[in-house]
Amino acid sequence: MLLKIDNPWLRQKMMTRSFLALIVIVIAGCGRKETSTAPSAPTSPTENTNAVSPPEADPSTSPETDSVRFPSADLSTDVATLIAPLKTEQVRDGWINLFDGRSLFGWESNSPEVNWSVQDGAITADSGPQGLLLTYVPFADYELHCEFLMETGGNSGIFLRTEFAPKEVTADCYELNIVDDHPSGYLTGSFVGRQKTAEAIAGSGGWKTFDVKCEGNTFSVDLNGQRVLDYTDQTPTARPSGLIGLQKNAGKVQFRNVRLRPLRTFDIFAGSDLAGWHVVPGSAATFAATNQMIHGKGGQGFLESDIDFGDFVLQFDAATMTPTSNGGLFFRTEPGTPEAPSNGYEVQINNALTDGDRTLPKDGGTGAIFRRAAARIVAADDNRWTTITLVAAGPRFATWVNGYPVVAFADERDPDANPRKGLRLEPGRLSLQVHDPSTEVLFRALRLAPLP
Repeated sequence: MLLKIDNPWLRQKMMTRSFLALIVIVIAGCGRKETSTAPSAPTSPTENTNAVSPPEADPSTSPETDSVRFPSADLSTDVATLIAPLKTEQVRDGWINLFDGRSLFGWESNSPEVNWSVQDGAITADSGPQGLLLTYVPFADYELHCEFLMETGGNSGIFLRTEFAPKEVTADCYELNIVDDHPSGYLTGSFVGRQKTAEAIAGSGGWKTFDVKCEGNTFSVDLNGQRVLDYTDQTPTARPSGLIGLQKNAGKVQFRNVRLRPLRTFDIFAGSDLAGWHVVPGSAATFAATNQMIHGKGGQGFLESDIDFGDFVLQFDAATMTPTSNGGLFFRTEPGTPEAPSNGYEVQINNALTDGDRTLPKDGGTGAIFRRAAARIVAADDNRWTTITLVAAGPRFATWVNGYPVVAFADERDPDANPRKGLRLEPGRLSLQVHDPSTEVLFRALRLAPLP
């Protein structure tokens, strides 16, 4: 992977052993729950007959299972249908569902007159003017999988790295066309205004599948498993990042199984040691690197990154090892001190429920932006590895738990260097939290990619 090194710390690390353990380019912070004293540990969730007994508290012990579980036995029929799980290997490989199969959560329309809805498990539109349904946060380098169905004679597309309201197709986005006829010959699989497919391809004719890779200034498009486009953008207006948009132009169009895997992420935890990290002074907790994991326990404490991160995509695995475990990952935080160890935003790691209801997290829920936006469902279990994805893009944050979208939040407060008090856009530290003496939490596979 070619990477421009414009960070003095990173250049220095290239000359040291720790660079082999830690390659970093992102933004995040450190912190603790927003109370002057540590809040009491949450009560245990209602007993789950499907739960796995926690292993002994040994730093060499992994959670009992690596599988992803959405236990429908705990859910009402209605909530169970809301879950659209990926396979365990897809989740661990970084795939997330942009569309949950049930709602338009995590999407925004740039044209309110378009009648976007969900019908038969598919995002659907068939009336209104031309418009886009866009992801809540941007992405840079990724693989995208999407299935589509367009009626005969229709006109649609998938916009990559797009602005919210693109005006110039060769500068504001990459439009992957879905169409039966085009006046300039940019048919299905083409990048409109940029490059045509070698052969004419119709967009209608049943469900079809796009698999797209955007990596740097190179793009590839497969249609139904066959390569139809390879494109390299050598123009001065090449776009490094942007939103993903589904287009309604003319006729009825449907989209389903829309999922994404970030690319060009790199490890920010060496696995063998804690190079690039330090314990915040005053922490009671201990942190140890063992068996490619960070093991935290022993009281309230924070393990903080040595450098700052700003806008990024971050993915990591976490496991709470007891029913009362309460951890977190803080980002865009001020450097921790004994008096203020955790002035930052927090991605909550806590699976406690209210009345055993996964739609009612007791303390925000895993994936919540703590005290800012609760997770809409607790999609994780104690004593099981959980993969968490965080996108931090300016004032907007989105999280996925085991590939399922749980938070889409914009911080609209006045700016403040301390995210407890207001919006922080400046880069800050990342910090892993152990909340209290009853908490034991494991972290592994921390990887990150900057958002240009």
